[in-house]
Amino acid sequence: MPAHRPFMVQLVAGRWPRGQGVLTPGRTHTGPPFSPDYFERVDESADPLFYAEPRRVVHIDDGAIAAVGRLFRDFIPPNAAVLDLMSSWRSHWPAEHPKGRLVGLGLNAQEMADNPDLDEFLVHDLNRDPRLPLDDAAFDAVVITVSVQYLTRPIETFQQVNRVLRPGGVCIVTFSNRMFPTKAVRVWRSASDRGHLELVAAYLDYAGNFEDIQGGLANPQDSPPGDPLYVVMGRKVDGPEDS
Repeated sequence: MPAHRPFMVQLVAGRWPRGQGVLTPGRTHTGPPFSPDYFERVDESADPLFYAEPRRVVHIDDGAIAAVGRLFRDFIPPNAAVLDLMSSWRSHWPAEHPKGRLVGLGLNAQEMADNPDLDEFLVHDLNRDPRLPLDDAAFDAVVITVSVQYLTRPIETFQQVNRVLRPGGVCIVTFSNRMFPTKAVRVWRSASDRGHLELVAAYLDYAGNFEDIQGGLANPQDSPPGDPLYVVMGRKVDGPEDS
């Protein structure tokens, strides 16, 4: 195994069971096992207010940032069209990895204008309206970097992620053990690191039409003592959607 290869496993449902407990995507469900209070936040003010002032800071250390870049290089093909969802002033795109187009969608235009990796960007509040103002099957990859803990309507959001992905396209969700606690949803604040992995896997699973959902620690060579970088990824079913 290469020194920087992430420790990846097929994720099982854990505390979010369905069927036999194994996350098997692409089926029709009666609904996810989440109650509305799971997505309550300490600060329920409008997100554009919270993010109105640019925060030009990174939320993970250099080792974890490098791990994000390696994931993009290893799992996103060269010259791909990529959507950076919940984007900010840095996407951590690896300089040596050619991209076709990198589109940012976030809440602060000034931050995204300062992002050297983005080719274009748009401002959109996912928690107010999860519908993405983007065409179907427009992207080879969608990435969410250290922001998934703030989604209040995650199933709808990942359904939209699936819609804008091309068949076989990959969704890569990374996160660490840091957050803005007043804006992170209740279920995230109460879960362990393993629970976060299972939770994000359940988001993809209940969104539907994702397969090969896996995840784990992306930087075991650096953490500890460095910041952990966890990843959950899945691919859009490469073929007709199951009914």
